[in-house]
Amino acid sequence: MRASIHAIIVVIAAFAAAGVHAQRHEDASRLNETLARVSDRVEEWFARAQSIVSTESVAIQPLRSDLTPVDFPRRLAFELRVAWDRPATDGALPEATVVRQLLTINGRPPRPKDEPGCLDPKPVSPEPLAMLLDGQRDDYRFTPAGRTRVDGRAVLMIDYRGAAPGPAEVTWNKDCVSISLPGRSRGRIWVDAGTFDVLRLDEHLMGLFDFAVPFDKVRRGAANHMTIERADSYITYRRVAFRDPEEVLMLPASVDTVTVVSGGGVQRYRVSQRFSDYRRFLTDGRLVQ
Repeated sequence: MRASIHAIIVVIAAFAAAGVHAQRHEDASRLNETLARVSDRVEEWFARAQSIVSTESVAIQPLRSDLTPVDFPRRLAFELRVAWDRPATDGALPEATVVRQLLTINGRPPRPKDEPGCLDPKPVSPEPLAMLLDGQRDDYRFTPAGRTRVDGRAVLMIDYRGAAPGPAEVTWNKDCVSISLPGRSRGRIWVDAGTFDVLRLDEHLMGLFDFAVPFDKVRRGAANHMTIERADSYITYRRVAFRDPEEVLMLPASVDTVTVVSGGGVQRYRVSQRFSDYRRFLTDGRLVQ
């Protein structure tokens, strides 16, 4: 009798393992299908965004240890558009970038002697949704994170993280430093389950990152090493209606980043970006809301 019970348990366990394996395979297939449809939507958006410009309002705010504001923020305004060309004949997708033209600094037009601040958005920077395009998703590991509802709509949540850390790029320009840390972030993507539009994208640095300070900066009183303790970003998207012709596109609404850097003291700051006044730029030079 015990041998029979043992055999039954073994058979049940085998069926359970097979069920788990089948479920995982089904979940992976669904995830791959979802990512493929999201990629199609992103590629479609990049193609349409070629004719769309917006106003980007930026506030760069120093923070206290409890992340409350200190002093007045530096305020900037840009005209912004996405630059992206159609795929080449070999099928390779080009890199999508955000292109900015500075309009005002703290409410006034820029002057020739104005120097860009270390935290000012770069004139050209990567477009964050490019990570979802074919050929770029291999740099990340995606996992399903369940479902939720946003404004009454069904939403899929997808977690991601870098597949493997790539070489860090630390670039100094005078006393400003720019750092690229490929493969060292994790995040979550919120996707509309009906349209496969991206509604939100959060990203966080995994762990600390230490980097050396050049000798000439150390001689001016800076520390010989600095550490990025925190680097978080939160991006939201919203539907924007256009006319002539009429269509509705999902476009960036806001970006908030919080960064904490230590070394010769601790620097904390929040950069808030808001996007408004979306309009089409037509080939005959007309702007259409």
